[in-house]
Amino acid sequence: MSTINWAPLCELIHAHQKFLLSCHVRPDADALGSELALACFLKELGKEVRVINPSAHPKSMDFLVQEHEVRYVGDGVSTAEFEWAEVHIVLDTSAWSQLPGLANFYRKTNSKKVIIDHHVSSDSLGAEEFKDVTSPATGCLVYDLGRALNCSLNPEIATLLYAAIATDTGWFRFPSTTAYTMQIISELIKAGAEPHQIYELLYEQNNLPQLKLMGRVLGQVQTDFDGLLAYTVVSCEDFSATGTTPVDTEGLVNYCLTLAGTQAAFIAVEQRSRQVKISFRSRTTWDVSKVAESFGGGGHRQASGAMLNGPLSSAVTKVLGKFREMFDTLEK
Repeated sequence: MSTINWAPLCELIHAHQKFLLSCHVRPDADALGSELALACFLKELGKEVRVINPSAHPKSMDFLVQEHEVRYVGDGVSTAEFEWAEVHIVLDTSAWSQLPGLANFYRKTNSKKVIIDHHVSSDSLGAEEFKDVTSPATGCLVYDLGRALNCSLNPEIATLLYAAIATDTGWFRFPSTTAYTMQIISELIKAGAEPHQIYELLYEQNNLPQLKLMGRVLGQVQTDFDGLLAYTVVSCEDFSATGTTPVDTEGLVNYCLTLAGTQAAFIAVEQRSRQVKISFRSRTTWDVSKVAESFGGGGHRQASGAMLNGPLSSAVTKVLGKFREMFDTLEK
């Protein structure tokens, strides 16, 4: 169970009516699922809720959204919509770098600011934080908050929270998974979550261009440090050749970590802006959040990310240099 005392947040929720929810840029299932599950809990309490994120979610997560209206900065969102809220809750991040576009609104708003998060990386966002870095997913925290608010579970909420927790625990493979995590999962299944269907909707809806991109990306995998590190790159040319976009690289970095003997992996994805998005993964003693933080990013010990300036080859060289520093430290 979370170490968080939810009483102050429950009091805040009961005392206000208008809530704005946001999560980090390029939402994953933990961010989006947690956000929409909280929206359901708040609506059950008779609250008014709006959802505005820094960017759109991947189409593979459309099934989570259903009847919810999820808007994003750049989609005609005005200052007035942020000023409408009495309470603005940000989920699954505590970092300014993860709130591009939305950060300026969050800084200026007069609404009460709240953070619900489980990431180690943190900035001072001027908000009241409800944070537990030992929690395997923000979805677990939202589940606990729902219990503290005496809200009920239904199939929709169960699906949202199952997707959130399952994805952020690597489908229960990561060391962060505990007996309590599985207790939550048991309750979600009882409430109507269907694991096989959620997995199919998240991971088994690829189209042919995505499969062709996967082939190109995996064909470019390289190793370093005697096989301890595996990495690959994706260029704008790869997207043009396959008819795909950067969002189609989601999850590909995990294949690098399936190589026997690897302890860490990363994928470098060139954006249309020519910036380079780096996604890091690791196991055992390799703390990739430190590498991400050195480039202004952040995340977990075993799953982090950062955005670097291009060109692509230069960004990869910089990242390899940081891994060299980590490797040298671990050798001593």
